[in-house]
Amino acid sequence: MNALQIVLIVLVALLGGAAAFLGLSLSKSRKEVEATSDARGKAEAEAKEIRDRARKEADAEVASGKDRARREAEALLKEAELKAKEQSLAARQEAERALKDRLATLEKQEQRLQSKEENIDRKTQSTEAKAKDVEKLEEKRKAQIEKLESKEQELKAAVEQQAKKLEEVAGLTREDARKELTESLEYTAKMDAAKLVRRIEEEALEEGMKKARWTIGAAIQRVASDVVCETAVSSVQLPSDDLKGRIIGREGRNIRAIEKATGCDLIVDETPEAIVVSSFDPIRREVARQAILKLLADGRIHPARIEEVVEKVKVDMDQHLKEVGEAAAIELGFPDVHPKLHKLIGRLKYRHSYGQNVLDHTKEVAHIAEYMAGELGLDPKVAKRAGLFHDIGKAIDREVEGTHIEIGMELLKRFGEKEEVIHAMSCHHGDFEPRTVEAMLITAADALSAARPGARREMMETYVKRLEQLEGIANSYKGVQKSFAMQAGREIRIMVDAGQVNDDQAFWIAKDVTKRIESEMQYPGQIKVTVMRETRAVEYAR
Repeated sequence: MNALQIVLIVLVALLGGAAAFLGLSLSKSRKEVEATSDARGKAEAEAKEIRDRARKEADAEVASGKDRARREAEALLKEAELKAKEQSLAARQEAERALKDRLATLEKQEQRLQSKEENIDRKTQSTEAKAKDVEKLEEKRKAQIEKLESKEQELKAAVEQQAKKLEEVAGLTREDARKELTESLEYTAKMDAAKLVRRIEEEALEEGMKKARWTIGAAIQRVASDVVCETAVSSVQLPSDDLKGRIIGREGRNIRAIEKATGCDLIVDETPEAIVVSSFDPIRREVARQAILKLLADGRIHPARIEEVVEKVKVDMDQHLKEVGEAAAIELGFPDVHPKLHKLIGRLKYRHSYGQNVLDHTKEVAHIAEYMAGELGLDPKVAKRAGLFHDIGKAIDREVEGTHIEIGMELLKRFGEKEEVIHAMSCHHGDFEPRTVEAMLITAADALSAARPGARREMMETYVKRLEQLEGIANSYKGVQKSFAMQAGREIRIMVDAGQVNDDQAFWIAKDVTKRIESEMQYPGQIKVTVMRETRAVEYAR
C-alpha cells in the first residue's frame, strides 16, 4: 500500500466521521449534542490512530528513500486535519444553532400554555360568579311563585264567595246561569252565521252572474259564423230550356228513372233554365242534383245511364262525406276520432235545423264551449269534443228510431268515446241531469249558437219583427220624422221636426217611448232611446 492510498483512506474515514457527526447533530436535542461530542472524540482518536499509522508507514517510506511521497503525505495529512477541524467546528455550530431554535420553540409553547391557563382561570371565575347569580335568581323566583300561589288561593276564595253571593241574589245556580248564557250565545251565533251565510250567498250569486255574463260575452265575441238558410228544395241550373225535354224523356221515363234512383221529386215548371229537386233528405237531394249535372255534362240521358250515374254519385258522395267529417274533426283538433264517425259528421253538412246548418252549428257550439271552459279553468278538450258530438244523432235520426240524443249516445258508446264526453253531450236538451260543469256548458253553448240573431229562420223573423215594432212605436208620435233601430235593437234614434217639437217635448217623447217599450215589448238587456232635434236655417242666393 503506497502513501497516496493511505492518505485517501484517512480522508474517507475523516469525511465519513464528519458526515455522521453532522447528521447526528442536526437531528438530536441537547443530549444528542453531547453524544455527538463523544462521537467527535472517538473520531479524533481514530484519526490520531490513523495518523500514527500513516506516520509510521510514511517513516517506513522515508526510510526506503521516498522523501517526496512522505512530504506529500504529510501535506495531505495536514490538509485532512484542517478539513476535519473545520467540519467539526461547523457541525458543532449547527448543533448549537438547532439547540437554540429548539429552546426558543419550547419557550414559545410554554408561554402559550401559560396564557391558556390564565384564560381558563378567568372563565372559571366568571362561570362561578354566574352560577352564584343564577342561584340567587332561582331563590328569588321561588319566593315570587310562592307569593303568587298564595294570592291565587286568596283570589279563588274571593271569586267563590262572590259567586255564592251572586247565586243568592239572582236566584240561579251556577249551572243554570251557564246554561242560559250558553243558549243566548248560541242563538246570537246562529243569527250572525245566518246573516253571514245569506250575505255570502248573495255576493257569490252576484259574482257568479258577473262571471257568467263575462264568460259568455267573451266566448260569443270570439265566434263568427255565417248565417245559412236552406229549404227542402234544391235548384239545378240548365244551360237552356231545351234540356228540360231530355230530362223528362219520352213519356216521362227519364224523370221517373231519376226519381226512382234518387228518391227525390223533380219539379219541371215554367221557371226558365231551372229544375227544382225536392226532398226532405238533404243527402238524397244533393245526390240527385249532382247526378243531373253529370248527366247533362255527359249528354247520354236514358234510364240505364241514369242508374249508373246515380250509383257512381252515391259512392262519390260517401267518400265526400268522409272527407268533410275528417276535415271538420281535424279543424277542431281531434285527429283521433273513429273513422266511422267521420261520415256521420260529414252528413251534418247537408242537415239543417230551422234553417241553420247543423255542421256549422256543431263547430260553433264546440268553439263556444271550449272558450267558456277555458275561462272557467275547466278541461277545454272535453267541452270541445262534447260540442262536436252533441248533434251527431241527427245524421241518422230519420233512419233510426229514437231521439237524436239517444242515437248519439249509442253511436259514441259503440265507437269508444269517453263517458264524460257522452254525458256532456247527452244533457244539452235537459233529457238528463248534468253531473259536470262541462255538461252545463254544452247546454249553454247550444242555446247561444241557436239564439243569436240570424242563426235560425224563426229567430231571424222574431228579430226583424222586434226591430219593426220598435220603430213603429217611435214613428207613432206626432212630429217624428224618422227613426232608426241600431246595434241589433239595443238602441233607437228618433229624429223629430224642430218646428213641431220643442226641447221639453223631445224629453217627453224619449220618456214616453221608453215606458211603451217596457210595457209592450219583450227584449233582452236594455234599449237606449235617443231623441234628436235640430234647427236648420236654409236660404238660397239668387
